[in-house]
Amino acid sequence: MDNNIPTPEERRRQRMEESGSNGANKVMRSIFGIIMIIVYVGMGVLLLINFFGWGGDWAWTRYVVGIVLIIYGFWRAYRQVKGID
Repeated sequence: MDNNIPTPEERRRQRMEESGSNGANKVMRSIFGIIMIIVYVGMGVLLLINFFGWGGDWAWTRYVVGIVLIIYGFWRAYRQVKGID
């Protein structure tokens, strides 16, 4: 008789532990992903409208960074919807 085979009770307990923590992790990762999408797109828009009042010789960088942040936010949104991670 092989002692490494789990009993039905052990298998049931294992499934309950995995589903409980796995489900909570999935929800938290989804919430975090949505928050980060909002942060990236929001910061990109704020940089494009010059919300922070930056100027001078380096003003072009806020346009570049703003566009990159918006594009990255959309990329994260696409990955979030498709479940790519």
